[in-house]
Amino acid sequence: MEILPVTLEGQHTRLEPLSLAHHEALLTAAGDGELWNSTVTLVPNHDTITTYIEAALTAQARGTELPFVIIRKSSGKVVGTTRFYEIDPNDRRLAIGYTWLSVSAQRTAVNTEAKLLLLTHAFEFWKFNRVEFITDVLNQQSRRAILRLGAKEEGILRSHMVMPNGRVRDSVCFSIIADEWPEVKADLTTRLASHRQ
Repeated sequence: MEILPVTLEGQHTRLEPLSLAHHEALLTAAGDGELWNSTVTLVPNHDTITTYIEAALTAQARGTELPFVIIRKSSGKVVGTTRFYEIDPNDRRLAIGYTWLSVSAQRTAVNTEAKLLLLTHAFEFWKFNRVEFITDVLNQQSRRAILRLGAKEEGILRSHMVMPNGRVRDSVCFSIIADEWPEVKADLTTRLASHRQ
């Protein structure tokens, strides 16, 4: 199985393969809310954006990640980024993460549809068995959003990461498995229909 760049498109959202050409657009998106100041997620700033993109593209070349920019179709603007990572074709599992959105795009149809597009690709195109979501134990907004997707909380990964400020982070692991996907998809589709853009 080859992990190849692909564009995923819905009514409100387009996920395009990340490239170095998205450098300025991502900085503009992160500037909407100065997201790089977050202590519970990793959002690049002017000093780290090139390294951030290059690391994602290196992992893509290895076949372990597939990074995207998130585009709000109503404006045509990049409003954030997300990716498949820890892609394991043998065990048919992966994680979705590295997701962040401009403040103005949060809690809109954009994020719901982005997750719907990614999950549909994972479960229906790649036929994977499991999708994981891992977030900082302190990131209550992310934890609530992942639960709203229909994912199940599995537990805490203790001393899982060291954050840029030196804090040793505990992470929470969630998952959706293939047997749960039809119900999750139906719920996401219903939510999407009632969302504001």
